[in-house]
Amino acid sequence: MNNGMDSMIDMYLFETNSLLEQLENIMLEAEKAKAFTTEDIDEIFRIMHTIKGSSAMMEFDSISKIAHRVEDLFFIFRQNNTTNSFSDAMRTELFNLILNANDFMRTEVAKIEQNEPISDNIDSFISDINTFIEKLNSGEPNTLETAENKAKATPNTVTQNGTFVQSIPTTNAPYIIKIIFDDGCGMEHLRAFMVKNTIMDNIGNNFSFYPEDVETNSETCNYIMDNGFFIFLEDETLVDSAVAAIKSSLNIASFEVISNPSAQPEKHKIAATDSLQNGAANQNKAGKKASTPPAANQQTKQSIISVSLSKLDSLMAIVGEIVITESMVTSSPDLKGLKLDNFTKSTRQLRKLTDELQDIAMSMRMVPISGVFNKMNRIVRDMGQHLNKDVRLTIIGENTELDKTIVDSINDPLIHIVRNSMDHGIEESAAERIAAGKEPQGEIVLEAKHTGSDIIITIADDGVGVNPEKVLEKAKRNGILTKPENEYTQREILALLLAPGFSTNETVTEYSGRGVGMDVVKQNIEKVGGVVTIDSELGEGTCITLKIPLTLAIVDGMEIAVGKSTFTMPITNIKQSFKCNHDEVIFDSVGNELIERMGNYYPIVRLHNLYNIETSVTDIEEGILVWVEASDKSYCLFVDSFIGEQQVVVKPLPPYLNGFNIKNSGVAGCTILGDGNISIILDALSLHTAFMNSL
Repeated sequence: MNNGMDSMIDMYLFETNSLLEQLENIMLEAEKAKAFTTEDIDEIFRIMHTIKGSSAMMEFDSISKIAHRVEDLFFIFRQNNTTNSFSDAMRTELFNLILNANDFMRTEVAKIEQNEPISDNIDSFISDINTFIEKLNSGEPNTLETAENKAKATPNTVTQNGTFVQSIPTTNAPYIIKIIFDDGCGMEHLRAFMVKNTIMDNIGNNFSFYPEDVETNSETCNYIMDNGFFIFLEDETLVDSAVAAIKSSLNIASFEVISNPSAQPEKHKIAATDSLQNGAANQNKAGKKASTPPAANQQTKQSIISVSLSKLDSLMAIVGEIVITESMVTSSPDLKGLKLDNFTKSTRQLRKLTDELQDIAMSMRMVPISGVFNKMNRIVRDMGQHLNKDVRLTIIGENTELDKTIVDSINDPLIHIVRNSMDHGIEESAAERIAAGKEPQGEIVLEAKHTGSDIIITIADDGVGVNPEKVLEKAKRNGILTKPENEYTQREILALLLAPGFSTNETVTEYSGRGVGMDVVKQNIEKVGGVVTIDSELGEGTCITLKIPLTLAIVDGMEIAVGKSTFTMPITNIKQSFKCNHDEVIFDSVGNELIERMGNYYPIVRLHNLYNIETSVTDIEEGILVWVEASDKSYCLFVDSFIGEQQVVVKPLPPYLNGFNIKNSGVAGCTILGDGNISIILDALSLHTAFMNSL
């Protein structure tokens, strides 16, 4: 029972979070357009109706009540779309009201996820919604009628073709479906609620039902047991779809389609009673679905399922082990020197299938970045109101996909950067922008694009830019300069913004100036193997670039040997490998080796010297130079030899090694090779830092 309840809560959380995100996006788009479309109103009504019902079923009353009242509000709009004639103040009040309600429900759902008690203090929200409805009402009480109240009926009895039909509610609907549940099935009111939702999936909101409060009132259970559950339809074309939905539901003993003589006296034909026993219901379910074309939204639901991220993590771990085991089998030293044609052919097929399995497993974890990008609309909107700044957000490449773990990791950094752009970057007033020859409305551009195995995310604004002199002055006051001021380049000055506790804001605001700056962004991005760079022109704007790997699980690497040790360098960091002569190497003023490539000189990093590894290959002509590039750093790595390209599974370092600061020594992790040995995976960026610190 507990497992079943956990599963229901998980499904509730997933569905509610998705619907609330969808609601926010609709509201933000409607606010930009300054009007609701009919589709917007219908969709918001459906979202609130679904959240209300599912929350009531799960007994989350505060969420259900707010959703119910918002549903009432949008029912008024469905009856008479007056939103397009609102004043600007009225429209702003409406959007703030719904977005605040959305935020409250998100907060309550987050409490449920954390197993915390939800709040029952919703009087202020209900009062605000009621006040707004009263403004719409303008003395017309009938406009407050909800969808359920409109269909509300009282039980009665009718005689039809001489047949006595017990307890049919009075209604003007021309078609009535009476549903009887199995004896002793229990919780008839919740089963009726589930049937209602199934019918809604088939035909939308084009029906009403009685009792109308089955999801909230357990007392309706007795009425349904005695009299049945009733569906009211206005259109004959909807009857077949509603019947198909009923047949697909569980615990239906029988149902009857009745033509209402009081609504349509000229139609006296009554559909035959269709009784369903449990076994027959299951058999007819498949047959009916085959003959009735499903709606488009049904096809979408059937083709997509939600899977727990922990299951995907486990799948990825198993695939990683399969990759390692396959390499161990095909590279076994016991097979050396043996002529095994059939075995070789089989291993090639195994490698092909393993690669396909790996690609599928990785693709299952790939999600569009649009979920994170769209959240920035709300931040720009709210901060624009608080700071009185007119700013538009332009999103490019929101369908770019990357690993779910990385998507979750970059959410907070992106929020921080967008907040900085709004608070620090965009000018304080439209007058300042006009004086600078810019458009009155500021712009922040959020873009994502693929480059090989990495994704590049840029956050650019057309604001005031960064003043290098102020940055140097602040850095000097904070004591973080490591060399004379006149030796800093423009890029190095901007990199100072990533130092801990660095902030260029002169005053503390709600959004910044609290001593927690871009260093947090840098740390979070580096945790997922990414790099942060800043470019800015004073008076023109600022662009922050995040370079992030698509996935952290499996990478293509080049195995290199140094002495008896094996290292792996990601292929994406390697630009070129080559041999060189003594006369190609030059030395700087302190004796460090440099080599020229394509018109620039790069330092030579001898890996055996950096890690104190014994090797017989010390002559520059005997080894191999690997031209490595990471972010804005580029150098040539001197190694003994290449072993070959290998797809490796990244394994994290054991926790007890964290105290040795290994990651700052150029080590990103490790992997298990086909022969069972361990290979250290090198981090090209931190390796350069470790080399510079060793000089």
